[in-house]
Amino acid sequence: MTVARFLTGQLLLAMPGIGDPRFERAVIAMCSHDDEGAMGIGIGHILPQVSLHNMLRQFDIPTDAVPDIGVLRGGPVEPQRGFILHSRDWGGQGTVEVAGKWALSGTLDALRVIGRPEGPSRWLVALGYAGWGEGQLEGEMQRHGWQLADGDAQLVFETETPARWGAAFGAQGIDPRLLAHESGRA
Repeated sequence: MTVARFLTGQLLLAMPGIGDPRFERAVIAMCSHDDEGAMGIGIGHILPQVSLHNMLRQFDIPTDAVPDIGVLRGGPVEPQRGFILHSRDWGGQGTVEVAGKWALSGTLDALRVIGRPEGPSRWLVALGYAGWGEGQLEGEMQRHGWQLADGDAQLVFETETPARWGAAFGAQGIDPRLLAHESGRA
């Protein structure tokens, strides 16, 4: 199994003390990873003062069938660009299926169908994404900045946003309260 296939469809968890405040307690659903780099959607933090209804109104999309939930901080790259991470039971133009676990869409047609019977049964909306250049993520993982976890759809879609980081560690039998904030040197 190549590294690219291994990371795609997994959750990337920021270790305590990662050193970048943008990624403190981050949970990133890895959507692609190849020789040119990696891309994922942050699903561990809600953007303050951004609601889904306000976002939908900006595009003249009715809000009656959609709960007014928070929008996720997908990552620091292109924070004005929207993404819908969703179940595989719906697909539109440009939808990318991720390792048979979930799908990713970044078009207005995906926003128009969320919450509707013809749309995906489970979904999350995020602004921005996390991206790494060639070899960058592998280097960060070697320096112990990240932990991999299974990209379980139940954890992604059914666990409350603030609880995802701890729940993902817990699913691996790791109590995140016991993790060191700094690594030692030999």
